[in-house]
Amino acid sequence: MTDPTGLGDWEFVGRRGGEPARLVPGEVIAAAPAAKTLAEQAGEELRFDFLDDRAVLRMLRRRHEDEVAMFNAGFKIGVPLAIVVFGEVVYWGGVAQYWESGTARVAYAAVAATAVLVLLAACVRTAMAHWGDPARQNLRARARKYRELAHLARRGGADLPAHYPHYGPYPFAATFHPEADEVEIIEGEESS
Repeated sequence: MTDPTGLGDWEFVGRRGGEPARLVPGEVIAAAPAAKTLAEQAGEELRFDFLDDRAVLRMLRRRHEDEVAMFNAGFKIGVPLAIVVFGEVVYWGGVAQYWESGTARVAYAAVAATAVLVLLAACVRTAMAHWGDPARQNLRARARKYRELAHLARRGGADLPAHYPHYGPYPFAATFHPEADEVEIIEGEESS
């Protein structure tokens, strides 16, 4: 199950830019009775088999791709927004505030505010598209539950690496939409 993105068998990246981590087999997690019970309950609730290694690996790889897509979208909007705001403030401080005509200053402030509002609207729209997608929310809800499951297994005596699976709790990912389709297969990922 070698990934064409350079990940080895059973490897995934838990955080954007992080080192690849190796998937802990489902039987290691299931060795802790409380974790096995939670995996079965969560599996019914989230329609996912948390003890199926191949399914979990695909889910973790997709979650990483989702995180990268969210970062890239924010970067593409956030950097221009920061540059525009910085440029507007510097121009105001160096030039526009000294204009004699109050009308010219008001016109500059109106154009500057419009540019910022347009970029902010684009930022909000992009964020809503990424955060609001039900299929991606399902993916995040499953990743969050898998993290809880791994922590419960570690507390129950399972041999898991520290901080496994190496990503955060995703506090905004708690909503599961049973009617939503699955997240599309990420380009280049083989389905097994």
